[in-house]
Amino acid sequence: MAATHVLFVEDDDVIREATTLALERDGFEVTAAPDGLEGLAAFRARQPDLALLDVMVPGLDGVSLCRRIRDESTVPVIMVSARADAIDIVLGLEAGADDYVTKPFDGAVLVARIRAVLRRFRAAGGDEDRDGAPQLSFGDIEIDPEGMEVTRGGERLALTPTEMRLLLEFAGAPGTVLSRDRLLQRVWDYEWGGDTRVVDVHVQRLRAKIGQDRLETVRGFGYKLRA
Repeated sequence: MAATHVLFVEDDDVIREATTLALERDGFEVTAAPDGLEGLAAFRARQPDLALLDVMVPGLDGVSLCRRIRDESTVPVIMVSARADAIDIVLGLEAGADDYVTKPFDGAVLVARIRAVLRRFRAAGGDEDRDGAPQLSFGDIEIDPEGMEVTRGGERLALTPTEMRLLLEFAGAPGTVLSRDRLLQRVWDYEWGGDTRVVDVHVQRLRAKIGQDRLETVRGFGYKLRA
């Protein structure tokens, strides 16, 4: 079985080399690039299984690189930021990233986050057993859990794997308020506490695609899908 291929874009030589070695020790194949333009070229040439992008890299910054990747692919993207700055985090998530980590990061935690993202990506791609799962309808929204397709008014929507997992979680309990912690556990596969901003930004991205009125915010509790 081929090793999971990670594209790592990082301009700091020490961090790039140390992280590459750590990922390789855990069985990943790594292509490392020192700037965004080389990262984009490597992405197009190698078609990695996951992209790990530092926010502040020269040539083409990590957020812009994430947007370029997202224009071409649904491959999982994790942003890396030197600061736990809300602006950096939100910009990365709004650009289409699935998750983020902040420096300095523990190698074991980084690997766990990568594997969690890959698990939900593969599940959204059809690895989970959904044989015979019924079609779901919510107004003009049609969800095919088996075919992993969503249409709105007959037009197919382009959802990322994370957005698909999030929508299926809501669709499985229409009218039920789902807390951010539950969504972190069920969608992001976090068995530990996570940053709920990840949930909030992805809900906003999903709303933009399925309709702003479909997902209702229940202040102090979470979100629910209007039945």
